[in-house]
Amino acid sequence: MTTTGVHAAATMAATPPTASDDAAPPIHAGQAALTIGAVGVVFGDIGTSPLYALQATLDPRYHLGINITDLFGIVSLIFWSFVFVVTIKYVFIVMRCDNRGEGGSLALYALIRRELGAKAPKAWLMALALFATALFYSDSMLTPAISVISAVEGLSVISSSFQPYVVTIALAILVGLFVIQSHGTERVGKLFGPVMLVYFAAIAAMGVYQIVGRPEVLRALNPVYIVGFFTAHPFYSFLSLGAVIYAVTGAEALYADMGHFGRKPITRAWLYVVVPALMLNYMGQAAMLLGNPKFVDNPFFHMVPPSLTVPLLILATFATVIASQAVISGAFSVTQQAIQLGFMPRMQIQHTSSHAEGQIYVPTINWALAVMVGLLVLAFRHSAAMLPAYGLAVVGTMLITTLMQYVVVFRIWRTPLWRAGIGFVVFVTVDAVYLASGLTKLLEGAWFPILVGFVIFTLLTTWARGRHLVIARLSEAAMPIGIFIKSAATSATRVPGTSVFMTSTADGVPPALLHNLKHNKVLHERVILLTVKIANVPQVPDERRLMIEDLGNGFHRLILRFGFMQEPDVAAALATADLPGNRFVMMETSFFLSRQTLLPSSRPGMAIWREKLFAWMMRNAESAMEFFRLPTNRVVELGSQVEI
Repeated sequence: MTTTGVHAAATMAATPPTASDDAAPPIHAGQAALTIGAVGVVFGDIGTSPLYALQATLDPRYHLGINITDLFGIVSLIFWSFVFVVTIKYVFIVMRCDNRGEGGSLALYALIRRELGAKAPKAWLMALALFATALFYSDSMLTPAISVISAVEGLSVISSSFQPYVVTIALAILVGLFVIQSHGTERVGKLFGPVMLVYFAAIAAMGVYQIVGRPEVLRALNPVYIVGFFTAHPFYSFLSLGAVIYAVTGAEALYADMGHFGRKPITRAWLYVVVPALMLNYMGQAAMLLGNPKFVDNPFFHMVPPSLTVPLLILATFATVIASQAVISGAFSVTQQAIQLGFMPRMQIQHTSSHAEGQIYVPTINWALAVMVGLLVLAFRHSAAMLPAYGLAVVGTMLITTLMQYVVVFRIWRTPLWRAGIGFVVFVTVDAVYLASGLTKLLEGAWFPILVGFVIFTLLTTWARGRHLVIARLSEAAMPIGIFIKSAATSATRVPGTSVFMTSTADGVPPALLHNLKHNKVLHERVILLTVKIANVPQVPDERRLMIEDLGNGFHRLILRFGFMQEPDVAAALATADLPGNRFVMMETSFFLSRQTLLPSSRPGMAIWREKLFAWMMRNAESAMEFFRLPTNRVVELGSQVEI
């Protein structure tokens, strides 16, 4: 992948999203199947939270007791967090802020840009979207590490002799998980829903089994116990909020995965399957602890008789692997969106399914995550040690989503200020309190998502800024196409065939065209100036893919539009293009790309260290030929230099 220069035209050919593109939302069929699929993919993360969430709140550092005041207060906090944070905010508000059916911070950013155009907030909105994306990558590292090791820790319930091998077993499972990514997960993915249905049924049954012995635990749903909890010990109750938030980890997946399943199936899965099972299990854990305080070390696995511990351990391990798989696949999808929207350099993207467009594999991201997950497991060695980092990554993303969603509520939906303002204050306050509690654990591991977030945020913003500067410099030096055609069309020798010059802007003469004429002194009979544009919508239908303009004298301007969730397959799109003369014949077509080298500038647009970072990212980007799916034997690269 590494090159010695910068492929400018290919690197820049996918231009920033435009506000005018549109596409119809995807049509989903088979609501029951989608609901089951959502149970498996969307709720794997939040579904495995009972393995560690209640246990974490009872950590000795919080000085909470195994009594009705504390246990009922914690369970009540979890329940009302489900109500306000997940159900009201995500299900009933955030999931309505969809971008043609797609969700996630980048889709939300693209929606706001498209709807508001020049009136959209620029710097701070992009900063929020990119930092949320950076925190998602932190989450993608932490979720597999915490989920798998928390399940494997159940072995210590069977016998303490397993304790020295927990890390080794967890690493073996995780290595296997990352190794299989290149083969695709379509077949295994079909099992996600049924397996998670069994898992949710099992944890619900475990809860009911314990609740029957102590039905008074049902009173914990009354919010009055939250008041009693904070009244009893305000300081330690506040600190414990940083652990309570673990119960809602994975809530962002409801929004991020909406494009795969749709809002209604996800809503049904949450309301009728997931939240009842989760609350029954949390209340069951509290009921069990009231009678058996000694089980506080691992209440989840102590909920069943010893004879069922091994089956539960196996089922929980499958569930954590599914949760990990879902977040890894999500990282691949987010990477694809970021590349298409111009926030990351090109990377190799492999499609692992012939008919499911969302089934992709990104080797660079896969192995980067694998290394980081392995280092996390080796460094922290226990799920409890990683939880402070996990909680801060989650609540940080939630707060950013709240701020971005209210741009939609206030500016696009134009909801009356008095009504929308109440929700804004409530949700920001809830997120901010959870965030403040999580920050108290900064030195206990909460620094990790902040550090990783800022590193990834720096990479994303450096790429976006550098890309903008290169496009601006190329535009400044570009000759008007009309003048070029008048002078070159009559003086240059024309040869048979078609030449395609990829360019980042839909005006001016591409540098590759100028260099080709300068050095080869010929022009093809048909010259195509090709620009690939990424729209602010997930999908652009085929009938809106092409826009062709005849510039005269055998010159044509061709614009290809793709959605930010689509693969920019230029060769396939050109096969359908009908230009004056005849259709594209690949064996008679040559593609010209610019390979440009960055030079220090007397008017630098970025700090020198960022220029060097940008140049390194450019050198390691995937070749434009592969990214745009160009025929390998029909590509010519011409070099030049550019200052940024």
